[in-house]
Amino acid sequence: MGAPADLLAAERTAAVERIAGLERELAGIIESASAGTDDEHDPEGATLAFERQHTAALLTQARRQLGQIDTALGRIADGSYGRCVTCGGPIAQARLAARPAAITCISCA
Repeated sequence: MGAPADLLAAERTAAVERIAGLERELAGIIESASAGTDDEHDPEGATLAFERQHTAALLTQARRQLGQIDTALGRIADGSYGRCVTCGGPIAQARLAARPAAITCISCA
């Protein structure tokens, strides 16, 4: 499978670990918030709400990244990796080195 697959596999492992950590963090925030406190009158309520929204956004981003990595690994498996999904042209090696999960060339991005 080569270097791109190895790089993507390492990125996938990191993304899965990040998702697990963010899920634990979000669960802890939700548990803290549901301890019977009233967000409106609790001075910590606004902080907990912000932390919950921020962590949820990071979790969404990490899940999106995992999906992109899985798509790239699938493209390696089917032989379409390194080809732009929009124009069909090659994706520059420098772009793939910087963004191994890229599915478009610079022109189409």
